[in-house]
Amino acid sequence: MGFAQNEPLILQSHLEGGKILLMPQNKVKIIVNPNADLGRAWRTASDLRAVVDELGGADWAGSVYPRHATELARQAGEEGYRLVIAAGGDGTVHEVMNGLMQFPAERRPQMGVVPIGTGNDFAFAVGMNKEPALAIRQVLQGTPRAVDIGLMHDQLGRTIYWDNTIGIGFDATVTIRSRKISFLRGFPLYLAAVLQTIALNHTAPRMEVKTDRESWTEETLLLAVCNSGREGGGFMLAPGAKNNDGVLNYTRIRNVSRPTMLRILPEVLKGTHAHFSSISMGELTRMELKSNAPLLIHADGEIYAGFGSNIRSLQIEMLPGALQVVA
Repeated sequence: MGFAQNEPLILQSHLEGGKILLMPQNKVKIIVNPNADLGRAWRTASDLRAVVDELGGADWAGSVYPRHATELARQAGEEGYRLVIAAGGDGTVHEVMNGLMQFPAERRPQMGVVPIGTGNDFAFAVGMNKEPALAIRQVLQGTPRAVDIGLMHDQLGRTIYWDNTIGIGFDATVTIRSRKISFLRGFPLYLAAVLQTIALNHTAPRMEVKTDRESWTEETLLLAVCNSGREGGGFMLAPGAKNNDGVLNYTRIRNVSRPTMLRILPEVLKGTHAHFSSISMGELTRMELKSNAPLLIHADGEIYAGFGSNIRSLQIEMLPGALQVVA
């Protein structure tokens, strides 16, 4: 059933520090990233207050530094909020999701998404309306469904959850370059970063990859592990991927020339690139990767390993149906 805001509060007891805390189970927390959408998100979120109040109200919080939204989401779960809404882009969703995944499944709050960021790929994957005012209605009046979540470890002992894509190599470089472009937004921003990357960062480390279904070793320009089909606001890297089917999809591009990458690009936009002999696609639930050179990595559009990092080994796995998302 949906998350009804006008129902009477149901109090749940928790024991903490020898004290019994009574917490309402149907409280809603909205976490806004005011810097999303090139700083426009706070104004957009302010415009949503009337809709939220109409549908029963919510408590609001704003993130002010990197990974703050993760802390806010974890705090919301500890305070008994049963629905936590990420209002921002894919980075905000990534942080909020990482906060919620710190709870065991039986205590994990549901998550909602209001797309007011740049790419909004996760919001697209779960069927959110592009208009924030309509999206917040979807969340507050919607029905939760289970969504698969990915988990990644590296050789330095870091562990993160991810919801949409892990990009290794080319598309991670695109993410890094997109952060330096301030005069564009949405898909044109990522397209400009792609063209810059083709021209300036055409490198292909030798990767040794083993999944639960196959293995390979080759020079690889791009390797994307996908929980849904789209990244970068419009690049359909894995058009068959679904975030509720219990498997991950991958797309890899071997070491090809710059002109070949330019020919591949329009096909990736349409999701019709599988016919290129230099591209391989498949499914997995677990992956182990080793590289002969440091890897550039993004997780849901957030830079995980940038220039200067020394990550050469990763483990990736699927957590089926790990998070309830209201849409």
